Amino acid sequence: MLASLSGGGLPLLRAQREAAAERLPPEVLDYYDAGAGDEVTRREGALAWASYRLRPRVLRDVGTVSTETTLLGQHLAHPVGVAPMAFHALATPDGELATAAATGANGGLLGLSTRSSRSLEEVAAAAAQHGAPWWFQVYVMKDRSLTEALVRRAVDAGAGALVLTGDTPYVGRKRRVTGTRLSVPDDHFLVNLAPHFAERVDAGGAELTVAAQRAAAEQDPTIDLATIGWLAEVSGLPVLVKGVLRGDDAVACLQAGAAGVVVSNHGGRQLDRSVPSALALPEVAAAVREHARVSGPLPGGYAPVVLVDGGVRTGTDVLTALALGADGVLVGRPLLWALAAGGADAAGACIAEVVSDLKHAMALAGAASLSGITPDLVHPSGAVLSRGA
Repeated sequence: MLASLSGGGLPLLRAQREAAAERLPPEVLDYYDAGAGDEVTRREGALAWASYRLRPRVLRDVGTVSTETTLLGQHLAHPVGVAPMAFHALATPDGELATAAATGANGGLLGLSTRSSRSLEEVAAAAAQHGAPWWFQVYVMKDRSLTEALVRRAVDAGAGALVLTGDTPYVGRKRRVTGTRLSVPDDHFLVNLAPHFAERVDAGGAELTVAAQRAAAEQDPTIDLATIGWLAEVSGLPVLVKGVLRGDDAVACLQAGAAGVVVSNHGGRQLDRSVPSALALPEVAAAVREHARVSGPLPGGYAPVVLVDGGVRTGTDVLTALALGADGVLVGRPLLWALAAGGADAAGACIAEVVSDLKHAMALAGAASLSGITPDLVHPSGAVLSRGA
C-alpha cells in the first residue's frame, strides 16, 4: 500500500499518486515507493522542506516572472529536472521515452538512469526529438569494462554530463518489499548491457547465463574518489556526484575533479535515518561556494553545480531549495506516479504544475527571476522540523 497517501502538496500530484496506487500492481507500487529500514528518511523528505519559513519581499515588480536558468552551459526553461530513476516501463509501456517527451515539452533537464528500461540510444533519440537535454546517471559496475562501454555510448548519444551515484555501494534493504518481491524482468534490467553480453562467453566457451550477467552488472563497492577522474577522462564530460549529504564530502568530490554534486539521500532508499536532503543542503551549498571562491571556476568558466532531490513536491519547495543554495532540483517519485496515471501527458502535466507553482511562489516572494531567490528569503531560524508530524 502506498505510504502516506494523504497530506500536503499540489492537488494534481496527489491525484496522480492516488491513480498510480490504483493502477500499479502491488509489487511495482512497493518497489517505487518503499524506503529503506523503518522508512524514517523517506517519510521526512517532504516534511523537511515544509519545515523552513520564508521572508517574502514586498513592493517588487513581479509583473513578469522568469524561471530560466543555465546549468554547465545548458540553457533551461526552468530549474526543475527529472531525477534519474530505474525502470520507467514498469509504470507505462513507453517507459523513459514517455519521460523524455514530458521533459522536453516543458524545457527541462532529464536524468537518465543506467538502469533504464529502454536503451539509452532510444531515450537519447526521444530526448532529441522533444528538445530535452539529458545527463547520464552512472552506476559503476563490478565489471568496469561494462561501465566504460556504457559511458562511451552515452557520450556518442549526446549526454551533456555524467552523474555518478556515490551512495550505493550496496542496495539498501527495504523491508516493505519483502512480501511483494518484485522481480524486474531481464529485458528491463539488462537492456543497456545486452549488446555487450552478446559478445561474451564464459570459461567453457558458452554464452553467459542471465545470472552471470546480473552479477557482472551489480554495483562495485570499491569505488572511491579516483572514480570521478576516471569517468571524466573516459567521457570528456562534466561529472557530478549524487548522494552527497556532507560539506566535507562535497569539497572532496570537487577536489577530485567533480563539476558539482547532487544533495540526495536516494529518496530514503539507502541508509535509513540519513539526514533529509533539505536539511543537508545549506551545509553542502556553503562548502561548494567557498571552494569555488578559493579555487575559481571550472574549465569552461562555469561555477560548480549544486542540485538537490528528495521530497520536492511543490513550487515553494523549489523556491526554498534555490534560496538555500541549490542551482536546481530533481523530482523523482511524482514523475513515476504521473507516468502510471497517464503516460507522457500526465508526466508533462506534473512537471508543468510544479513549474507553475514555482512562478507563483516567486511572485509572492518578490523574486522576478532566479537571481532574486537569495538566502535572505529563508528565515534565519532555519528548519523547524516537527518530529511529531
